[in-house]
Amino acid sequence: MMQGTQYPQCCPTGRPWNLPACGLEHDIVACTPAFRVFWSLQSLSISPFVAKRYGVRRFISMPRAPLMLRAIAAAKKKNDSIDAAKIADCLRCDFLPECYMAPTETRERRRTLRYRHLLVRQMVQMKNRVSGLLMETGVSHNKQRLHKVGYFPELLANADAVSASIRPLLQLSRESITRLQRTEGAIIRSLQRDPLLAERVRRLQTIPAVGKVTALTWALEMGDTSRFRSIRQAISYCGLCGDEKRSAEKVMRTPISKQRNKHIQRVLIEAAKLAPRRNPDLALVYANARQKVNANCATLAVARKLVAYLMAVDREQRDFEPVRGLAGIAA
Repeated sequence: MMQGTQYPQCCPTGRPWNLPACGLEHDIVACTPAFRVFWSLQSLSISPFVAKRYGVRRFISMPRAPLMLRAIAAAKKKNDSIDAAKIADCLRCDFLPECYMAPTETRERRRTLRYRHLLVRQMVQMKNRVSGLLMETGVSHNKQRLHKVGYFPELLANADAVSASIRPLLQLSRESITRLQRTEGAIIRSLQRDPLLAERVRRLQTIPAVGKVTALTWALEMGDTSRFRSIRQAISYCGLCGDEKRSAEKVMRTPISKQRNKHIQRVLIEAAKLAPRRNPDLALVYANARQKVNANCATLAVARKLVAYLMAVDREQRDFEPVRGLAGIAA
């Protein structure tokens, strides 16, 4: 890799973790995703003495393929030396995006919450499988009550309606669903009682239409909200806006950008779909937006308003208090 003279460069060995191999004191280390950036960042975060020992103040990485480095991929000649030179030039001109690294405690709890999402997906798959088995064998059932606690035993008790070939499969599926539900509930309760999150989650739940899952996801996925200079930046991070392409007087807005945190985006949109039913202020936001755009865009307007509420509560460090007279202002 290239070694610079006037500005900090990438590690000449091409391995960010092998800091002493280059024989240099690293003020800033920059690397690409091919060098297992996350592992290196996690190691530096877990072991602060490593960063202190080798003089590393900042660890700048390029998540996936930043748009500013398209010149590297589009070049006719490509090798490690040219890549390092381009990365160094971008670093000198402050074109490399810094990768925010949450504290170790937050990452551990965030991993647990994301595992809960995996359990929910498996639970939905099992429920769909149960419905498919019943429809495949022609068993008439109540779709609204199918996965209720009391209805399923009644359905299995009808020996004439349920075929003996699918009865063991239905029982196994129901046991799996019950086990997944208990595990998912235990994960949520443990995170709610966590001393690091309890007070913040309690404050966030004072916002209308913000439940425990939304509050936990916001607290763990957003981390320290002071890193966002404005609500617009937070909305962009959550993936609730599209790209803007402007040339002269021509402006074109694209659909929702893929450069976002998909975990917080999913939860906010799910909350925004139910929010107008539970809060009149958010219902007014939805109604005003619905007069101009379609239902999906109106849901995004409600989600952006929720982001504004969540950011305000985090910044003020107090419970949510609605301001009357401003409810009609759309996000």
